[in-house]
Amino acid sequence: MSEPALRFTGLELSEDVVAELQAVLPGMAERTVTAVTAEVPSYADAFSGRMGQNIENAVQMALGAFLQLALRAGDSDPATSLSPALDGAYELGRGEARNGRPMDALLSAYRVGARVAWRELSTTAVSAGLSAQTVARFAEMVFAFIDELSASSVAGHADELATTGRVRQRYLERLAKQLLDGEPVETLRASAEQAGWQPPTTLTAVVLAETQTRGLAARFGQATLQLSEELPGVEPSESLAVLLVPDLDGRDRGQLRSTLQGRRALVGPARPWMLVQSSYRRALRGRDLSVADTADVIDTDEHLVELVLTADREAADDLRRQALAPLAQLRPNTAERLAETLRSWLLHQGQRDAVAADLFVHPQTVRYRMTQLRELYGDRLTDPGSVLEITVALAVAPRVFR
Repeated sequence: MSEPALRFTGLELSEDVVAELQAVLPGMAERTVTAVTAEVPSYADAFSGRMGQNIENAVQMALGAFLQLALRAGDSDPATSLSPALDGAYELGRGEARNGRPMDALLSAYRVGARVAWRELSTTAVSAGLSAQTVARFAEMVFAFIDELSASSVAGHADELATTGRVRQRYLERLAKQLLDGEPVETLRASAEQAGWQPPTTLTAVVLAETQTRGLAARFGQATLQLSEELPGVEPSESLAVLLVPDLDGRDRGQLRSTLQGRRALVGPARPWMLVQSSYRRALRGRDLSVADTADVIDTDEHLVELVLTADREAADDLRRQALAPLAQLRPNTAERLAETLRSWLLHQGQRDAVAADLFVHPQTVRYRMTQLRELYGDRLTDPGSVLEITVALAVAPRVFR
């Protein structure tokens, strides 16, 4: 015999006793609702008005189902009577989850209901002259019934939370993808509302390996969005992910970098949340910076000059060839030394001692090299336009001729 059948073996009661038990159901349901309202604070206002009447009817139906279960024929399947009550309890659990309440209140309500029901039923049973053994068996069945209802409600609550969590996560991932794709404002607002996501003022894109994202979103706050699939401009084989971090800009940017320490991450600029696509694009460009192979956390806000100067790589290469053409015919080592000296000379505004200290050479060496450069460049080293071109060409070329 199955477990439900063992827990709910039928009671052999006379028709008069059955009639008496059924007669107390309406009053019992009313008193159960009253007791729950008084003893479970979470339901103090929930049972008022029409809602209270609906719940009272539901309680009466549950009690009726219990009596049918208790009074069924001993060889019949208890599931026939038990299933509707369990289905109702399951939906109650789901409803609690949808209303944002934990299971504590509902389980407390079940305990109160069991106590009230048992008090009413036992009084009727004793008045009807039932034996102590039958009354005791009645008690076992009441609390077994409540156990079944409680378990079913817990399952409904857990399933609803899991379903809601998965659905909301899909909505959040869709919103993140739409943000990275630069979808229209109306689309973004609608998706944010559907996901139950309260937009922050700004978002900052952080790109890093998917394996390094564990726990980061929680540390940055509930409004953090994360996407690991179908990243624009990223090959699936790269296994990258992006975090869209809320409101960590200005003086809080140091906190962002500190949290990312120990991970290889590319950080874009803070942008108004609907314009975070530009932050994401900037973060991806961090992969091409000269420090990309050596630095862990690359904050693109700290490399704006290089980002500007390399925005058009072909143009930068053409400018470099044009501006450094006088050095192209020299031996690579010589050309490199002169380019390094010229860069330092321009940055230190011709201060020979400062250039010497920067290059760790004697000031006379600087003088000698600059004499060579003036011979190669002639009047171009005094022409503002030419000086600008040379400065830009050297700014992003740590090693020009190697």
